[in-house]
Amino acid sequence: MTENIRPAFHGFEQIPLREYAERAYLDYSMYVVLDRALPFLGDGLKPVQRRIIYSMSELGLNAAAKPKKSARTVGDVIGKYHPHGDSACYEALVLMAQPFSYRYPLIEGQGNFGSSDDPKSFAAMRYTESKLTPIAEVLLGELGQGTVDWVPNFDGTLEEPSWMPARLPHLLLNGTTGIAVGMATDVPPHNLNEIVSACVRLLDDPDATVADLCEHVRGPDYPTEAEIITPPADLRAMYETGTGSVRARATWQKENGNFVVTALPYQVSPSKVIEQIAAQMRAKKLPWLEDIRDESDHANPVRVVLVPRSNRVDAEQLMGHLFATTDLEKSYRVNLNVIGLDGKPAVKNLRTLLDEWLTFRTDTVVRRLKHRQEKVERRLHLLEGLLVAFLNLDEVIRIIRTEDEPKPVLMARFGLTEEQADYILETRLRQLARLEEMKIRGEQEELAKELERIISTLGNKAKLRKLVKDELLADAKKFGDARRSPLVQREAAHAIDETELVPSEPVTVVLSQKGWVRAAKGHDVDAAGLSYREGDALLGAVRARSTWQVAFLDSQGRSYSTPAHSLPSARGNGEPLTGRFSPASGASFLALASGEDDTRFVLASSHGYGFVTRFENLTGRNKAGKALINLAPGATVLQPALVVNPETDRIVAVTSAGHLLAIPATELPELDKGKGNKLIDIPRAKLGTERVVAVAAVGPAHKLQVYSGQRTMTLSFKDLDAYLGARATRGGLLPRGWQKVDGLDVE
Repeated sequence: MTENIRPAFHGFEQIPLREYAERAYLDYSMYVVLDRALPFLGDGLKPVQRRIIYSMSELGLNAAAKPKKSARTVGDVIGKYHPHGDSACYEALVLMAQPFSYRYPLIEGQGNFGSSDDPKSFAAMRYTESKLTPIAEVLLGELGQGTVDWVPNFDGTLEEPSWMPARLPHLLLNGTTGIAVGMATDVPPHNLNEIVSACVRLLDDPDATVADLCEHVRGPDYPTEAEIITPPADLRAMYETGTGSVRARATWQKENGNFVVTALPYQVSPSKVIEQIAAQMRAKKLPWLEDIRDESDHANPVRVVLVPRSNRVDAEQLMGHLFATTDLEKSYRVNLNVIGLDGKPAVKNLRTLLDEWLTFRTDTVVRRLKHRQEKVERRLHLLEGLLVAFLNLDEVIRIIRTEDEPKPVLMARFGLTEEQADYILETRLRQLARLEEMKIRGEQEELAKELERIISTLGNKAKLRKLVKDELLADAKKFGDARRSPLVQREAAHAIDETELVPSEPVTVVLSQKGWVRAAKGHDVDAAGLSYREGDALLGAVRARSTWQVAFLDSQGRSYSTPAHSLPSARGNGEPLTGRFSPASGASFLALASGEDDTRFVLASSHGYGFVTRFENLTGRNKAGKALINLAPGATVLQPALVVNPETDRIVAVTSAGHLLAIPATELPELDKGKGNKLIDIPRAKLGTERVVAVAAVGPAHKLQVYSGQRTMTLSFKDLDAYLGARATRGGLLPRGWQKVDGLDVE
C-alpha cells in the first residue's frame, strides 16, 4: 500500500497575515514619507519635482533654449524616472510654472498654465510648452561636477541624481506642502534676500539664535501682495518651534466712494471671495453693501470693487466684518517637517534648517572642489607628459614610426605613465606646432595656481566658509528681489453682530395651523386676511422687530428660535418650520412669541399651570429645540402672554366653561423652565371637558378683550376687580351668553 506523501513546497515564505499586512503598510508608509510627500532639506524638492527638473535639463530646456511641448517632458519623466500617472506629473510641472503658486518659479510656461482665479484651469500638456527659468540654474549648475550621488532609475537602465546640488536653500524659498502617512509638511515661501542674509549671519556667527536669525527672516513672503498680519512674537515662536500659523489679509483702498480690493491672500481666488460676499448679500446679512464687481484683468490681476449703499458706511467696520467672514483674511498652517541630512523626517526650527542646509552646501562645495582638484591634477599630469614629447619631438616621432608597439617603448624611454603615453599617441599633428609648447607651459602655470587655491581652500575652514558666503551673495545679487508680502501689525478682525447689520424695522410674524411661517413688514397687518395654502389657516401672529428673535413652541413643550429678519416675506405662503427645526416625530407648532431678551412672558398650559419667564429662555441655536414647559398628559401649550410690568400687571386666565380669574403677576414664580404653579383651578373631574383657553397680562392702562364667537366684551383694569382672587382658585363666572370663550387679547 502506497502512503500519501504530502509534497514539499519550496520558494515561498509562510508568515501570519497580521505580520504581512503590518510589514506591507509600513513599507508603503515609508515610501510615501521618503519618496513622495516630504521634501529633502538639501534641495527642497520632492522626487517628482527633482525628476522633472532633471529631465528638462537632459532635454536641453534651459533658460536660453526654445521651449518644447510639455507632453515631451512628461513623457521623459514617467518613461525614464517616475513610473506614475501622467496627469499628476503634469500637475506638478504646472505648479512649478505658476507665478501665483511659486514665489520663484522654476519653469517658464507658454500657453494656458492656469490663473489665480482657477489654478487648475491649465490647458492639456499637448497644448502647452515649457522650459526652465534662469533661477533653475541654482539647482542644476553644479550637477556634473561630482557633487551628487547617482542611483539607478526604476528599471536599472539609466542613472538619476539622488538630489540636486542647490546653491540656495530652495526649501525655504518656494516652500512646499505634502501629506504623508501619519505626518504632513507645510513650509511657507520666503524672500531670497532675507534667507541669504540669515545664512551669512549664521556663517559669520555659528552661535546665532533663532531670535538673531529673525532679524533677517522677518516672516514668510508669499507670491502675493496681501499683508501678513501675524504679530512678530508669534512669527518668532513659529520659527523657534517649527510649527504655528501665519495670517494674511487682503489689501484694499478707497476709490471714488467704493472699496477696491487690490490683493488677495495666497491661493485665494477672486471668484470664491465674490461668491462668499454675494451669499451674505442674498441672505440679507450685508445691508451696507449695494453691489460687488470683479474688474480683474491682465493689467490688474486682482481688482474686486465693493459698492456701499451710502457714503456714511463705516469702511473699516465693514471690511473688518468681511475679513472675519470671508477668505479676504486667511490663516496658513506652518509645519517645518522635512527629511534631514540623516534621511529621517523631523520638524526643525529655523536655525536647525539653515544650519543643516549650510552643512549640506559646504559638503557640496567640498565635493565640487575635490572633483575639480582631481581634474586639474589629471590635466597637469597629461600636460607634463605632453611637454616631454615636445622637448623630444624627433625621438617620439621616430619611435611611433618605427616601433610596432610604440606605447611601451615611449613609457620606457621617457618614464611616462600609461595615461600620458595614450594622450601623446592621441595628439593630432596640428598640435605639434612650435607655439604649442608655450601654450602648454601657460596652461600648466594657470592650473598650478588653481590647484594651489583649491588645496588652500580645502585645508582652511575660514576660506571654505568665505567661498560659500561669496557664492550665496553672488546668487542673491543675481536672483534676489524685494519682499512682496508686507508685514503689517493689525488688530484681529471681528464680524459685525447680526443685529447691527439688520435695520430695526417693525414686522408681524404670522404662523399658520400647519406650521408655515412668514414675516410681513409693519404692525398694521391683517394676518387673518392673508392668503393661505389650501386647507390651512391662521394660527397666531405676533408683532416684532426685524432685529429680534422669534420663538416657537411645539406640542411637547419645546422651544425653537430664529431671527425675525431671516423669515420669508409675507408676499408668498412662507416656509415650513420643519425646514428650519427638527421637532420630534408627531410634534406640531402651537404658539409663538417675540421680544427682547429681558421681556417677560407668561407661559401656561391648558391644565391651568404656568410661570413667568424672560424671553431669552425661549431662544437657542439648537435645531432640536430646548425643553421649556413640562406638560401633563393631555395638556397643550397656550399662546404666551406679554407681561409689561410684573409689579402692577394682573394675570388673567379663562376656561372653556367661562370661569375667569385675575391674580397679581407677583403671585406667579419666575422660572427658566418647568411646569410652574397652578393659575386657576379646574376640578379633576372636569379636566377632560374643561380646559384653560387663554391667559393674558393686563396693566392699569390696558383693557382686556374677551372673544366669544363673533362677539367681543371689553373689560377695563377696574372691571377685573370683580374677578380678582387668590391663585389656584376657581375665579368668577362670566355673564350668561359669554361663558363659551374663544380667546383673550389686550389693547
